Amino acid sequence: MSSRPKKALKKKTSPSKPKKEYQRRMTAAEIDTFFHRLQELNPEPQGELHYVNAYTLLVAVVLSAQATDVGVNKATEPLFKKVSTPEAMVKLGEDRLREAIRTIGLYRNKAKNVILLSKKLLEEHGGKVPQTREELEALPGVGRKTANVVLNIGFGQPTIAVDTHLFRLSNRTGLAPGGTPLAVETALEKLIPVKYLLHAHHWLILHGRYICKARRPDCPACPVSDVCQFKAKSTA
Repeated sequence: MSSRPKKALKKKTSPSKPKKEYQRRMTAAEIDTFFHRLQELNPEPQGELHYVNAYTLLVAVVLSAQATDVGVNKATEPLFKKVSTPEAMVKLGEDRLREAIRTIGLYRNKAKNVILLSKKLLEEHGGKVPQTREELEALPGVGRKTANVVLNIGFGQPTIAVDTHLFRLSNRTGLAPGGTPLAVETALEKLIPVKYLLHAHHWLILHGRYICKARRPDCPACPVSDVCQFKAKSTA
């Protein structure tokens, strides 16, 4: 009786590391050129979320997680006309807030967090938005990225909030390659000249959103293409 031939064992291979899109890191001179040109084109960059004070800014940024700024603005425009303080938000209540933001992704959980953080602001901060990352991150629904945005836009602190645009752009261009958002944030804070640090967050987000896009970067329209280390630059 013949035995069935044994199948050859496949050799296990470790997963290949993702290929780097850039050839090398930018030099200090190239980084200075990069930000100098972005500054020339847009000396006073602004965030695209609408708000009326530090509290509504905090709420808008919390609502913007996994949602577009345009979508958040559509929902908050009528909301912020009626509600602009933690007291007013708590009075509005979770049910009515949920209805007001139902067009935003994850609106149920976001409504819950906004009410909870509003209560905590009243109980622990006298209704004021705190100005430290640690205190902000202690609020429901507020992570490091949200805290950094609020500190930068609301209080003029030179923080870097690494979203998908900043993470992609920093790795693609060779500006500040890193495997995690925190690694990229730390690298950017060290590499960006102090004179550009306050507005760097906005310049990078806007550049990543409108020029250095995820699927097809618009390299011909890019003002910093010559210092960018991206290998597969588009030509049209």
